[in-house]
Amino acid sequence: MGMEDETRNFLVLIMHTASLIIIWMMANVLIGIYFKMGLFEERPSFKNYIYYGFLLISIFFLFKHLQRKWKNIDLGN
Repeated sequence: MGMEDETRNFLVLIMHTASLIIIWMMANVLIGIYFKMGLFEERPSFKNYIYYGFLLISIFFLFKHLQRKWKNIDLGN
C-alpha cells in the first residue's frame, strides 16, 4: 500500500522548500557570524555592505525560485 502520487509530490515539495530555506539560513549565519561579515564595531565597513547586499539579493532569488516552484503545482482543484 503506497502513497498517492499527488500527496507524495506535495510532501516532497514541502521538504525541498524547507531544506532550501534552512541551507540558505545556515550559509548566511556562517558567513555573517563566523567570518564576522554581519557584525560591525563602530561603523559598517565595505565587507558589511557586501554581505548585506548579497543577503538581500540571494533572498530575492530564493523567493523567486520558490514562487516559480509552488506556482506549478496542481492541488487537484
